[in-house]
Amino acid sequence: MIEQRRATSVRAMAPLAALLCASSAVAATGDDGPDQSSSTAMATGAIEVAAPLADEFSPFVGPHPDLRVPLTAVDLDTFDPPLEEEITRSIGNGVASFYGRRFHGRRTANGERFNMNAMTAAHKTLPFGTKVRVTNPRNGKSVVVRINDRGPFVRGRTIDVSRAAARELGMISRGHARVDLAIVE
Repeated sequence: MIEQRRATSVRAMAPLAALLCASSAVAATGDDGPDQSSSTAMATGAIEVAAPLADEFSPFVGPHPDLRVPLTAVDLDTFDPPLEEEITRSIGNGVASFYGRRFHGRRTANGERFNMNAMTAAHKTLPFGTKVRVTNPRNGKSVVVRINDRGPFVRGRTIDVSRAAARELGMISRGHARVDLAIVE
């Protein structure tokens, strides 16, 4: 009885196997019907395995033409863009001093909190947000500061710079220095 069931299941699977063989032969030949060899294989009951044809795969020849790097590409790691010349307008010279530590965190005239580590400054008349190049002619050092406060309120002083700017200008030890001022446009 078990032998009979096995024989029945094998007979039931035979048409499915033939269909699979025929479809693989069609895929292998590429035409609409089986060729002579696949008909013979179906008649004899042999199973034919379809292997991909050699010409189905083209060898790798390099990147796709659209993905190639254009000849005008630039390596951004080594490229130094041309520097635009800074446009300045001299507004004269004078004496600069710097804010003491006690002003750190207090409100400035434009409402910001003063940060002694930022490149900011106080000037009596320049509009808030104006960028000024401050140059110490004694040592040639210069910085660009942004005006965010009013002052200085000591006679003879022209500009008060932050402690960070004073450090860059080399005027911390003296507390003040003669400077040249120019508006950066």
